[in-house]
Amino acid sequence: MIAEILSVGTELLMGQIVNTDARYLAARLSEAGITLHRQSTVGDNPVRLAEAIETALSRADIVITTGGLGPTADDITKEMSAQSLGLPMRRSEEAENMVRGWFEKHGHAMTDNNLRQADFPEGSRILRNDFGTAPGCIMEKDGKAIINLPGPPREIIPMFDACVMPYLTERGGCLIRSRYLRIFGMGESTVESLTGDLMREGENPTLAPYCSLGEVQLRLTVRCQSPEEAPPLLDPLEKEIRRRVGDVIYAVTDDPGYTMERAVAEALLAAGKTVATAESCTGGMIASRLVSVPGISDAFLEGYVTYANAAKERVLGVDPRTLARFGAVSEETALAMAEGLRRRSGADICLSVTGIAGPEGGTKEKPVGLVWLGLCTGKGAEARRLSLFGDRDRIRTLASLHGLHWILCAAREQGTGERQGDPHPSPPA
Repeated sequence: MIAEILSVGTELLMGQIVNTDARYLAARLSEAGITLHRQSTVGDNPVRLAEAIETALSRADIVITTGGLGPTADDITKEMSAQSLGLPMRRSEEAENMVRGWFEKHGHAMTDNNLRQADFPEGSRILRNDFGTAPGCIMEKDGKAIINLPGPPREIIPMFDACVMPYLTERGGCLIRSRYLRIFGMGESTVESLTGDLMREGENPTLAPYCSLGEVQLRLTVRCQSPEEAPPLLDPLEKEIRRRVGDVIYAVTDDPGYTMERAVAEALLAAGKTVATAESCTGGMIASRLVSVPGISDAFLEGYVTYANAAKERVLGVDPRTLARFGAVSEETALAMAEGLRRRSGADICLSVTGIAGPEGGTKEKPVGLVWLGLCTGKGAEARRLSLFGDRDRIRTLASLHGLHWILCAAREQGTGERQGDPHPSPPA
């Protein structure tokens, strides 16, 4: 089965909001065994919307639209979808009860224009919306299907999971399951050179890379008839990849959105260890990423942004003579920051970071991109030098990733008593 996603909304075309719906739908379609060939975006214009739907129907079995189901005059997705399939619009009693019930439940007065959300193409399957006023629908004709979904992510995700995924799985006739290997400490080109021969078209399972700043993700995907068939097909491929790339894989997951900070949080919680941070050039980025993970309060004690030298002295107890002799960006200062943080917080793992993020402030001896990390645990303190490049945001993001990865390795080591990989990987290419 071939699908196409059509995102509807002038606000998307103007860049006023980010289209996160398409990313979510693409991942879920893959799981259902549906092939996605195209994604497109069109504004709230009836002529262009009708043309976009008809074009999508001409080359896909299933067209999924997002947005344009609301009560206002520019919400015309259902009408244009019905027109494309030659279906008349009818008031649905089922949908009307849903719309009225939402307003009653939340204690809001309902204006008459909201009943437009109860009008659907004849014969549609109505999709309940528990988080908004606009139900969705599935309409079929001559072997083609159009699925109209609302735009807000908090509405589309539960509706898709509860109503659309079962429909697609049944219609697709097979499942697609993916496994993601998260890599840190090895650049994209090196990963490709080591595993490129495994990335062959038409294989089952398949292997594909995805790269983001500082990380590489390998996606292992298998087409199967049941979830139980996937692991025996994926396991040998993962084993071969591990043999080739070594211990740079920091996580294996079925979640394409898995993050380094989530891995850190899980490792800390599993080991029963606590962490604290003292940041200079990263300005709290490491702490912010950690606290984005639910449940991290059981592990994250405190974080400080000690940007100025005076703050390093006052908060962390860094000796002013250390700063005067070696400078704020130095091995000695990073160590002193980490040690002072451990004295102050009592955390099991204490990370410090100090560096020159640029674009100014660098010298020949200490260029822009020089970053020192410090880590202090019950075994003592050690420091690591990073030589990064790029603009200010890139340097700060990479420094944060390196800091998180070091915490991850330390947490796993403390949890098992064994060294977990290389806590000092080479900076990614």
